[in-house]
Amino acid sequence: MESKSGSLEVITGSMFCGKTDELIRRLRRAAIAKQKIQVFKPKIDNRYAEAKVTSHAGSEFDAVPIEKAADIRASLEADTTVVAVDEVQFLDGEIVAIVNYLADRGLRVIVAGLDTDFRGEPFGPMPTLIAQAEHVDKLHAICMVCGEDASRTQRLVNGKPANYNDPVVIVGAAELYEARCRLHHEVPA
Repeated sequence: MESKSGSLEVITGSMFCGKTDELIRRLRRAAIAKQKIQVFKPKIDNRYAEAKVTSHAGSEFDAVPIEKAADIRASLEADTTVVAVDEVQFLDGEIVAIVNYLADRGLRVIVAGLDTDFRGEPFGPMPTLIAQAEHVDKLHAICMVCGEDASRTQRLVNGKPANYNDPVVIVGAAELYEARCRLHHEVPA
């Protein structure tokens, strides 16, 4: 019997670039192919629905909310062939070992998350996941200032750019964040 090689796919980019929509598109295709899918998301991401990954555009897919990366292994069903994790930047560093373990076992692993935080710096486990993935797709949004391609996430506090020393993790959507290009991304020191 031929064994199938597993893989790690990373979907990344700034907020509002379509990461979750792309994740859901891939999951729907896997479902059409009658593959057994399990989807996870950090409990901290409660913006839209507790037990669903939901895009800003309104697409959704059932998901299991988890506290920490180890919860994926504890929840994994024996016949699962596709594992997806949305907002992976919010999970602890153990996610790297877990997704590699799953891919090594022959599973298709798809993760989506921000590659950089509001400061423009690498976010959580994302740099390692990007480096170890077989496939990486970096999506772009549209800069809310000039309309060009945006690769950065701008956090706003009372309509002004957040200060560099503000907390890195504040869960929010359009009320706190907007997409910006390199030129218009601001992080006051």
